[in-house]
Amino acid sequence: MLARELRNLRARSGKSLAQLHEDTTYDRTYLHRAETGERLPSIQVIEALEVVYKTHGLLVGLWKLARQEAFKEQYKDFMACEAKASIMHKFMCSIPGLLQTEDYAWLQLSTDPVMCDPDEIEEQVALRIGRQHLLRRDPPPHLRVILDESALRRAPRDRKIWAGQLAHLLLSAEQPHIVIQVLPFAAGVHDLMGGSLSLLWDAKGSAVAYLEGNKSGELIEDSREVAAHRLSYDRLRDLALSPPASVEFIKEVMEDRAT
Repeated sequence: MLARELRNLRARSGKSLAQLHEDTTYDRTYLHRAETGERLPSIQVIEALEVVYKTHGLLVGLWKLARQEAFKEQYKDFMACEAKASIMHKFMCSIPGLLQTEDYAWLQLSTDPVMCDPDEIEEQVALRIGRQHLLRRDPPPHLRVILDESALRRAPRDRKIWAGQLAHLLLSAEQPHIVIQVLPFAAGVHDLMGGSLSLLWDAKGSAVAYLEGNKSGELIEDSREVAAHRLSYDRLRDLALSPPASVEFIKEVMEDRAT
């Protein structure tokens, strides 16, 4: 819908791509790909086009809807890669779905203001928990999760649910194919702040990266970009607590919360 509206607006304006380039300073090829739906343009481009076409918020509204659809498609592609992965390395600012309990998943999903229907929440919980069958394959994938300390400090009000979730993390860490590390606040700033990263390798050694922010995601397949994100991950791994120290850290969080 966004791409079609962009084409229609330019046709009605009588502008060529060259003229639109002059009006917005954005590359003609980039603008053409936005009009054909080959790529989702940035919000800055959309805001510039709003000014040119005087659409008073219409394009921004369509862009928000398009971004949601693009995220859904990217997430589907990511899950397809995850299903085939033999090695998974993740940095997470929240408890990853693969390690969540059902009660915690319900609690987290129910905070979404758009998802108000209990049946819809139940369906999403089932889908999330269902993904965990990946960890019970034979042989199972090797999973390493670096958890930001904030994921362990932002406890829900329900102590029972939180205690169950932390206990589940400890049980998961006992599995030979799962490693959990904690990145403490003391590690300082790093280039993955504010988002999460997944690195996935299939049995043939091919790798992809998935960057996830607040209600947005990007699947990266370019080998050079994947390598750069792996370097970022390795640097965080160097700063994180060792697996045994991380287990002790989680136990301390449990004890603090219980008192």
